[in-house]
Amino acid sequence: MVIETFDPKETYDLGVKMGEQARAGQVICLNGDLGVGKTVFTQGFAAGLGITEPVNSPTFTIIQEYEDGRLPFYHFDVYRIGDLEEMEEIGYDDYFFGQGICLIEWAELIEEILPEKRIAVTIEKDLEKGFEYRKITIEERGEKTE
Repeated sequence: MVIETFDPKETYDLGVKMGEQARAGQVICLNGDLGVGKTVFTQGFAAGLGITEPVNSPTFTIIQEYEDGRLPFYHFDVYRIGDLEEMEEIGYDDYFFGQGICLIEWAELIEEILPEKRIAVTIEKDLEKGFEYRKITIEERGEKTE
């Protein structure tokens, strides 16, 4: 599915909608260049889960945990991951295969450890369509469950 947004509020609102529909155990992989709106989308997603505390990108901590929404929310930013051993050290599989929701920024950097079943969200700019324009592609990957 491809969705076009034309300002940050629309990107945020899409995040809210996805957060409202999110289910326990989901892994969302969020990809896109610096400055495309990954944090805005994530803030909306958290709001859709009912999280009221401020949500910022955990660039220097790798993971930020939020427990005050309707489901536990684990926000990863793996941009600064040196190697996969760092993910092992934080016990990524407990998060990926637990009952919370994982949203992973820069997920393509840890492709080899991602679960087969996941949702990929890619945000892209197209300056020809305007400075605030975003093309957001959402794909379910892996086997579908009934």
